[in-house]
Amino acid sequence: MNQTIEELLSKEVLYTLPVWTHEKETLIKLLKAYPFIQFASLVAVDLGGNDTDEKIPISLFIDEMDEFLTNGVQTDGSSVVLHGIATLNNAKVDMVPDLFVNWFIDYNYDHIHEETGLPIGTLRIPAFLVHDDKRVDSRSVLNRTEEYFDAKIKSLFKKYPSLVQEFNIDSAEEIEEVKLTSATELEFWVKTPEDPADEEKLSTSQMLKEQYWKRTKGNVRTALEESLMILEKYGFEPEMGHKEVGGVTATIGVSGKLNHVMEQLEIDWKYSTALQCADNELFIRELVEETFERYGLEVTFMAKPIEGVAGSGKHVHISVTLKLKNGKYVNLFSPQDMKKDYISAPGWGALMGLLRNYEVINPFVTATNDAFNRLKPGFEAPVCIVGSVGHTTEVPSRNRTVLVGLVRDTNNPLATRFELRAPNPTTNTYLTLGAIYQTMMDGMTSSAATGMTSKELEKEFSKDAGEEKFYLDKERAYRSEEDVFEDYTEEERTRLFSAPPATVWENLKGFTNYPERKAILLEGDVFSEAIVDAYRLATLSQWVTELMGRIIPNNMDVVRNSRKRHQVENATDLDVVNWEKINSLRNYLMKDSMETKSLFTRIREAVEVENYDNVSELQIEMAEKSAHLKQLYYAYRRNLLEELNDTSI
Repeated sequence: MNQTIEELLSKEVLYTLPVWTHEKETLIKLLKAYPFIQFASLVAVDLGGNDTDEKIPISLFIDEMDEFLTNGVQTDGSSVVLHGIATLNNAKVDMVPDLFVNWFIDYNYDHIHEETGLPIGTLRIPAFLVHDDKRVDSRSVLNRTEEYFDAKIKSLFKKYPSLVQEFNIDSAEEIEEVKLTSATELEFWVKTPEDPADEEKLSTSQMLKEQYWKRTKGNVRTALEESLMILEKYGFEPEMGHKEVGGVTATIGVSGKLNHVMEQLEIDWKYSTALQCADNELFIRELVEETFERYGLEVTFMAKPIEGVAGSGKHVHISVTLKLKNGKYVNLFSPQDMKKDYISAPGWGALMGLLRNYEVINPFVTATNDAFNRLKPGFEAPVCIVGSVGHTTEVPSRNRTVLVGLVRDTNNPLATRFELRAPNPTTNTYLTLGAIYQTMMDGMTSSAATGMTSKELEKEFSKDAGEEKFYLDKERAYRSEEDVFEDYTEEERTRLFSAPPATVWENLKGFTNYPERKAILLEGDVFSEAIVDAYRLATLSQWVTELMGRIIPNNMDVVRNSRKRHQVENATDLDVVNWEKINSLRNYLMKDSMETKSLFTRIREAVEVENYDNVSELQIEMAEKSAHLKQLYYAYRRNLLEELNDTSI
């Protein structure tokens, strides 16, 4: 252990309780020594990515600690997303503490403890959801992934001596532990409340690159600095906070403070083991959001909060490390000679497994309408199943247009990792990492069985579309060192890398269209049929609900607000023609008649009969036509010298 109980007790404020403190006697001693920690909360993450938060008085937690640590607390299955698992006639779900990850103390800086003058704290304890004696939550999936990966890698090293030889290990018995190392980041938009986005100014600022890496100012700077300082106190080891590409310059109000803030930021911190990485991110999101709110700033983690401007990503970094019994660490993806090979043989297998089976990973990565709004060419968001490893082995390079890129440092073999660029802030990191590592293991198992060297596997991965190989699909290509958006036409991208899904429904069909790939998720009982189906049903329900309750009503507002603005005496023939185009499109989108039904009505009717293929097609059409309506209306208004006085707008 890095700390002792005496060292923890000497601190003024506790921020993190490491694994070694999670036993009754130590916990009681710590909690009684810090009376401002007034509550405990079990934090489980359901299959919808929602985390629980309940306030258990710390006195009760201490009095009944044996029960809490062993059995946790009960909840009703209706309060968490477990479709088809926790049913109405079998709804009991237990939240059971995870004793093998860090616990955090969450402080309420608006609520001060009278005796000590310090903020009231809540001990947040990561937990599992247990139903019928089975763990059925997102954290459990990733926990099982770690256990399965450890056992499977050890068995591969025992079965295939070529792996032992490649890494200069005496024998497979030298491997003490296999660690899944992962890292995420946080991109988000911050603004002053109720300030509308000026899409034209934001788009222009982005094209001019006026914001990226620029200096933060005022309350944005203070909130960013405070966030990084607090992350340091929790031991998250923040690496950087900076402006991202989106945003416009704020103005100074009469009070001397900045107003009309509209900026995109990013915060990065150090990697961890996979499950701890996901727990860290969950806590950091809330910490950052609350910190900025204390400075009067509104934070959104939406993937695409503003149309026509860069969205927010959450690149996921993936690696595997062997811990040997002699204390040495070996990166499983790094080759012995960093200037001769890009990656090791297992590294090539992992990359092939991820890309070949991405159709059953993608439903976890991109699960909302908002997320699909971000994945469009032109904003550096990946839309094609293709990877990049670099132009040469001697000089590492990065291709930002591909789905998966290799990150390497020839002077630091432990830094070798893959970066998945498609995730966004709403991506369920637990399930995504679970699916990534499961498919990587499939590729690594297949490549190990061939006995191929790194150079031979590089040729396999670099295949042309139509070329037969032992593992990758014949009709596809999987590697490109070119700009996927600039150097290929849309038709070429589709032919080489397959057509990307455009809606949530198209994405969910990966589970049914590729049953043999879905079966990979089930290996080692990491996922289960019930969990995959529960996730599919929850995501489907969210898609339909949002489509009917938000997207269509929002587009109805766009249609209604696209009103006739020109005055007859000042109108030109162009104004009249422009308005006729707009009004025709308005009617097509929203207005029913005795003979025809509007696009909005056809979507509603398709939802009612659960014809989701049709719903998906109509949603794509609605998005295209709504965007076209906005473009037409902008052009129409730009040509007007004066507008009709309409006080209802």
